[in-house]
Amino acid sequence: MPRPRADETAPAAEGRRETPPLHSALHPWVESVSLDDVGGPTGPRRRRTQPPDPATALVWRTTAEGRSDLLVLGPRTRAAYRAGKELPLCVRLRLRPGHAESLLDVPVDEIADRTVPLRDLWGRQAALLAEELADLGADPPGVLRRLETTLLGRVTDRTGPALDRVRLLRAATARLAGGLRRTPERLGDVARDAGLSERRLRTVFTSAVGLSPRRFARVTRVRTVLAATSAGVDSWSRLAVDAGYYDQSHLTAEFREVMQVTPGRFAAGRLPEAAPCRS
Repeated sequence: MPRPRADETAPAAEGRRETPPLHSALHPWVESVSLDDVGGPTGPRRRRTQPPDPATALVWRTTAEGRSDLLVLGPRTRAAYRAGKELPLCVRLRLRPGHAESLLDVPVDEIADRTVPLRDLWGRQAALLAEELADLGADPPGVLRRLETTLLGRVTDRTGPALDRVRLLRAATARLAGGLRRTPERLGDVARDAGLSERRLRTVFTSAVGLSPRRFARVTRVRTVLAATSAGVDSWSRLAVDAGYYDQSHLTAEFREVMQVTPGRFAAGRLPEAAPCRS
């Protein structure tokens, strides 16, 4: 099966992407860090596929016009296809699912499928931080260190019940996630082991992750299919079983709902029309 064309799914190759090391104290909270630095204005970027994602991200970026933004990207329940835009610098910290609520002090279900300025959540603290980052714009590692310092301060403040809640969510997300040859566990079993009612766990999970347990499992299943597709698929029916679907038709229906295109068309690079990238 052909793979998606590179020009349909990735930015142009100018500049560099780095995955700098993260402060060890943040490893339980932050899943990954990326730093895109093109060192100045670029030519037009190719369109980008934004897959569904159960994680929340903290992003600082500069634009070709010289503006900078400090943003929170909520979890995404559906894919988006965007026409690229010029971003000379972008630092992205992908928070582990279930951890953003504690770090950002916001019910994550309120920002699902949204991009929110951090100042809308933190007020003046975020405005001052954004000013500091703008002054550091020519020093990407300095930007990352300043963001790390901010998050470390918030992690240090989390004690007792807050940490117990984070540990509960860490275990729940691991057990409720889909994966290759790994079926999500039943919510009732996870709730029982946590000493909670099923209803209570669903409420806590949805607030902290931003997605209901059922939708979380759906998004993680589709991401499993996407990962397999990037490597090439020999048998959709076998992949359907391995990814936890009833059969191939179940995979196709769920994939089309989330990705807005069938698995076969996605694998061939025949993607939906790209929408303009929002500011």
